[in-house]
Amino acid sequence: MNKSFCFGKNITEVIKVKEKVNQMFKDKLTLVMLVLGLLTIVSAAGVMTLRKSRTEESPYLNMEGAPEHLADEAGGGRNAAGDSDAAREGGLSDDGGSLLADGGEGENGNAGGLEAAADDAAEEAGEAAGKAAGANASKGRADDGKAGKRTEKADEAGSLDGDSSLLADSGENGADAAPAGAGADAAEGLMLEFAEGQTMAWPVSGNVLLDYSMDSTIYFPTLEQYKCNPGLVIQSDVSQPVAAPANARVLETGTNEEIGSYVVLDLGDDYALTCGQLKEVQAVKGEYLEKGQVLGYVAEPTKYYTLEGPNVFFKVTKDGKAVDPLDYLE
Repeated sequence: MNKSFCFGKNITEVIKVKEKVNQMFKDKLTLVMLVLGLLTIVSAAGVMTLRKSRTEESPYLNMEGAPEHLADEAGGGRNAAGDSDAAREGGLSDDGGSLLADGGEGENGNAGGLEAAADDAAEEAGEAAGKAAGANASKGRADDGKAGKRTEKADEAGSLDGDSSLLADSGENGADAAPAGAGADAAEGLMLEFAEGQTMAWPVSGNVLLDYSMDSTIYFPTLEQYKCNPGLVIQSDVSQPVAAPANARVLETGTNEEIGSYVVLDLGDDYALTCGQLKEVQAVKGEYLEKGQVLGYVAEPTKYYTLEGPNVFFKVTKDGKAVDPLDYLE
């Protein structure tokens, strides 16, 4: 009897031990599943972070070799952003808007009204061109050549009459520079002949912050690196009007990360120029512009030029190859 009791007791203890072992196994299995789930979440987050970092990689390539010279760094503070000149020139943008959409087509059911508006706009463009000619005749070409241009403001090369500047603030002088699209019908007949030796006007007045340099690298303060520069970076103020430097046809308008909104102009004879760092672009692809017409306004600088401050990126090409803009500026 005692033996049977002891045997039954042992069986009960064995069953309890098995139940404890099974419970411990289940607990460990649950813990392993939780750990695997956490590892899966962490891995997924890491993959997303890597993909994001790859898409935001800077397009710049570090230039090899020691720099030969440094660009003059911009000193002092910059003027704060002003109100848009386009708002103060409501009359110009509104009246010219109807001609921008169909600058090259012109004729429709309301031909009489459009022709009258085009005649008025053509007169304004003619007055602006006359003022530009007077300014260019009095300014002349700087005797000290390219060295003087790099150290002085473009609009201080000669003595200018107070009302002759095409780049004056539109809030003070009304509309010295005609907006793109004004007189589009008259401009369509322009012959684009920009021969070697001709000069063009500065798109804005200001110092050269970063010079043209394709033979050697120069230092870009915002990027903290040395690289070649295919154009000029000209200092300006936010909301200043940017004028067409010469008679031209609009080849392209667009936006990219480095120079923001830009306009590409065909000058004729395989010459082209690019104006970047713009806002409120008024030029329309395919239309013809007369020298002095407004392309747009100076925008806040992109993240590539925050230390340089508000500026206009100005590039000139001949047969698709970048050339020094200072060789062609007045």
